[in-house]
Amino acid sequence: MAGKRPKTASQYIKAAPPAGQPHLRKLHAILKKAAPKAKAVIKWGNPFFVDPRFVYAYSAHKAHMSLAPTAEALVAFRRELEEYDTSKYFLRLPYDKPVPEALLRKIAKYRVRNMGDRDTFW
Repeated sequence: MAGKRPKTASQYIKAAPPAGQPHLRKLHAILKKAAPKAKAVIKWGNPFFVDPRFVYAYSAHKAHMSLAPTAEALVAFRRELEEYDTSKYFLRLPYDKPVPEALLRKIAKYRVRNMGDRDTFW
């Protein structure tokens, strides 16, 4: 994402690849609805939701977006995520496929319900 560094999630999404912008808007709305008290901020150049600690983050890439809900949240949904590209901390969703909205809502709600002292981002 070239150019000026975005200061808001809205600016971040507008600077993302055009193919990803609708996906990112959907993802942002799902995350915000799951954590309505969380504040959307930009940290390390990416949108984060904090309340006051890390809830989740996402990022835009050339052909996909990534969601980082914590390793524990991804493990909890490992069976449902088998068809998706994941790593220990990230779920990658390609722009050329529909956004799995129901699954993302479940992951986001799980993350909000299971925030605790042992949370780790990295």
